[in-house]
Amino acid sequence: MPAAEDDFNLNPLTLREVERLSQGLEPIERRVTCTSATEQGFTGTYNDFEKQGTYVCVVCGLPLFDSEAKFNSGCGWPSFSEPYDADHVEEVADSSGGMQRTEVRCIRSGSHLGHVFDDGPPPTDLRYCINSSALAFVSEGAPLPGDPRDLLRRLDDVMALHHVEVAVFGAGCFWGVEAAFRAITGVLEATCGYAGGDIPHPTYQEVCAGTTKHAEVVQVHFNAEQVSFGELLEAFWSLHDPTTLHRQGPDVGTQYRSIILTYSAEQQAAAEASRAAQDSSDRFEAPIVTEILSAPSFYRAEEAHQRYFEKHPDRGCSVPRPQ
Repeated sequence: MPAAEDDFNLNPLTLREVERLSQGLEPIERRVTCTSATEQGFTGTYNDFEKQGTYVCVVCGLPLFDSEAKFNSGCGWPSFSEPYDADHVEEVADSSGGMQRTEVRCIRSGSHLGHVFDDGPPPTDLRYCINSSALAFVSEGAPLPGDPRDLLRRLDDVMALHHVEVAVFGAGCFWGVEAAFRAITGVLEATCGYAGGDIPHPTYQEVCAGTTKHAEVVQVHFNAEQVSFGELLEAFWSLHDPTTLHRQGPDVGTQYRSIILTYSAEQQAAAEASRAAQDSSDRFEAPIVTEILSAPSFYRAEEAHQRYFEKHPDRGCSVPRPQ
């Protein structure tokens, strides 16, 4: 049974909050929830799933459907006769693909869930046709997820307590850049991803096609008491040639451009001062073309690209090292 209305915060999450919550999702989950893709029929985890419990939004954890409302429609996707609570979903007109349908979204995260049709069983006569990739399952009797904003606030508090900061750098192919930053003392995590473009949650193939404006980048979490942002900037300049536009060595394309993405006014000022200092020195023979952008959206790359050289130690591509 649905909980009382005030048990759940239904206020919409910000785009930044949704992006942070989506970082750990699988590629198919990101494509479905963020770009309104549809998983292949009869392949989803919950199509033939019969356990008792609650289906929640895979992004924000809001309860969306109860197992008591689930039925086998034979359509190839999980089907429900009604939502957990009508206030938890949003229904909007959808004319994509030359069809007139009604799209279903999570009211809190805005995530695409699927579509609703009027060919379901009584008494509602509705069929909520939902992608498994848009859902997570909570077994009956287990506590339902709380407000994800509380989780994000706790995460921010923990990061501040341990002096953890975030920076993003693009210096060519992210495989080698990630390995180089990961080797620096004080770097806690280095993650390959995409940023600087205007298409949400791109795939590697889309970025390589050069149509997304995204660059291959590495997001660096670092302990500011062990290594400073300035020291990371120095490593960045030594890892690549920042004077070659849209290329690094044999790698050519906008995705290989030199770029620094900042998360604070202090980082922005430090990055700009560092670029100016490098440009006025005799370190490089041509003008620096490195972009510096503020408050970017970072999209984690597919798992195959994370720690690439640890997975493929025999690959011939050299790993750059800070000089």
